[in-house]
Amino acid sequence: MLRSPLSLIRATAVSLAIGIAAPLPAKADAGFRQWVASFYSTAAKSGITQATYNAAFNGVTAPDPRVLEKARFQPEFTTKVWDYLDSRVNPYTIAKGREMQARHARTLAAIERKFGIDASVLLAIWSMESNFGEILTKTDRLHYVPQALATLAYGDRKRAKFARQQLVAALKILQSGDIAAREMTGSWAGAMGHTQFIPTSYLAFAVDADGNGHRDIWNSIPDALATAANLLKKNGWRTGETWGYESIAPRGGSKYEGQTKTLSQWAALGFTRPGGKGFPVGNRRAELKMPGGANGPAFLMTKNFFVLKRYNNSDSYALAVGVLADEIAGFGGVDQRWPRPPGTLDVKEKFELQTRLKQLGFYDGEIDGNIGSGSRAAIASFQSRAGLTGEALPSQKVLEAIRRYQ
Repeated sequence: MLRSPLSLIRATAVSLAIGIAAPLPAKADAGFRQWVASFYSTAAKSGITQATYNAAFNGVTAPDPRVLEKARFQPEFTTKVWDYLDSRVNPYTIAKGREMQARHARTLAAIERKFGIDASVLLAIWSMESNFGEILTKTDRLHYVPQALATLAYGDRKRAKFARQQLVAALKILQSGDIAAREMTGSWAGAMGHTQFIPTSYLAFAVDADGNGHRDIWNSIPDALATAANLLKKNGWRTGETWGYESIAPRGGSKYEGQTKTLSQWAALGFTRPGGKGFPVGNRRAELKMPGGANGPAFLMTKNFFVLKRYNNSDSYALAVGVLADEIAGFGGVDQRWPRPPGTLDVKEKFELQTRLKQLGFYDGEIDGNIGSGSRAAIASFQSRAGLTGEALPSQKVLEAIRRYQ
């Protein structure tokens, strides 16, 4: 997600990307066409007209092969929490978040007044979900949603039930007139728009914030942000409260992980906040989480953390949203160091690595802290030029060599 420089998200580019994305031509598939024809009886039971159905599948004669590829070959690996945060909470996302906060100040203020959700939280979600809409300009990552969901329903037994449910919901959206059929683009699994809502969630939470008579999370930033705010509000967001507190655990404090106590009770057990700050509301309940293990930072998570998980049921996701929101708002991030393996780089050092490689002419990608194939190729080129050996991986040793290189 974090691949682009700070720049204006142009509506023309978004429209161009949407137009190109839908639907994907492919060799006609008789079995798929038969499935599409037979599924209308299911859709009709939910009130979908033949006209809506025909418009949705006009020109769609085969599955989207990219969907099946992504569905069947999803990488299964565990990302360490510090690496997850590095790629989502860093100087790039913080600066871009603050830029967007200034640019959309009036919209964010109106949404905050109506729904009670902090602007910084909405900006963090927008960053996490679509890199402030930049993902909508990536034509190779967009799919025509009715085709994608029909592809999963037809060709992926594991996700077929989900896909059928989402397809009916997508058809309801089209029938409502909120979006034209060929503009309904999204991820391979049907997540749509700036704030990446699947069709059923769209139906439950979508908001027409700009007052044009349509709920449009693809092209209207006010609609997209208000829709995210509505989801949080309806799931119990507590206005004026934080998502949690970074804490320093006492020796042996990890044995309490997963337990819920009041903040006063945690303080009595020896949990403190960095910098000697106290817990402001002693009777507020919080659950202890230590995502980096016993040697990493502790966090006392309050109600709003778990509301964030209703957006994405992942501790790492909710933590990243909370920390990024605090950084955008100027409150600072995580003070304690994560227990990274010896010799690895923290997020600031990853930015320095890319910056120095670019200055030396080895790297022409974005300075975003994400060490992908382009950064590794640049490291390999540098090592070859400098007469160094070893794997082309970011490390303290490599960074020190780059700092010394003339």
